[in-house]
Amino acid sequence: MSPTMIQIGPLRVQWYGFLLTLAIFIGFELAKRRLKAWGLDTERFETVAFWAVVWGVVGARLGYVLTSPGYFLENPMEVFYIWHGGLSFHGAVLGGALTFYYFHRKRGYPLWPYLDAATPGVALGIVAGRIGNLMNGSDTAGRLTSLPIGFTWPEWAKGFPGVCPGIDDISQVYRCAELLRGPVHLTQVYGALVGLILLPLSFYWLRKKPFYGYAFWNFLLWYSVLRSVLEEPFRLNPLWLPVYRNEELGIGLFTATQVVSVFLVLLSLYMLRRLGRGVR
Repeated sequence: MSPTMIQIGPLRVQWYGFLLTLAIFIGFELAKRRLKAWGLDTERFETVAFWAVVWGVVGARLGYVLTSPGYFLENPMEVFYIWHGGLSFHGAVLGGALTFYYFHRKRGYPLWPYLDAATPGVALGIVAGRIGNLMNGSDTAGRLTSLPIGFTWPEWAKGFPGVCPGIDDISQVYRCAELLRGPVHLTQVYGALVGLILLPLSFYWLRKKPFYGYAFWNFLLWYSVLRSVLEEPFRLNPLWLPVYRNEELGIGLFTATQVVSVFLVLLSLYMLRRLGRGVR
């Protein structure tokens, strides 16, 4: 695994940035086709979606920095190097959704139809981001595990520095005398699986569509559930609420994402019920 996709002299294209950009363009096209089928204006969507991507990236980076501050306090310029990886999905959703809401309030653009139409692109972004994390190596690393699914990173994968027993933050591995390359949970793949599950579900929710907002809130609901179950327990993240830790199996509860996900699940259920009743 290497972060670099192509390098020609000083020009270097990173896997992480390339895959996310590709997912954004495909997501744009999928959303526009859906909106055309609904008889809605796609040009206005392009305008708001562009700014939603910009502020979504800002929110994603800010969310990641705030939940993993240690490394960035010691290396403040790294805050701006988003091509190195490190974006928070929940921060991206907040930044993007607030942009859609701003255009809805200020210019009268549709809110829920636009958010619904964007959901397949978000699922693609999750897959692209996690594959980019895998190529970077150190991003979203997993815990050491004795389970047979554990993966030992090869020596030639220079992007992976190794993990330190007893330390939950990979950015602090330099403090450790003994670094291990595995076996670890390959949580980048677990996260990509979450996106792959959500992609067909997004199309199903869009086809069903008993009301606008149905796909968006179902997406947020099930993303929060699936990530909390399939990815977060195995990620090398500090535990905000250290309810359970199994060092041998590489399982920990609860990370910041899992704590936030509880509130997002409750909010999603509330909004689905509210919109289902016709309350805007």
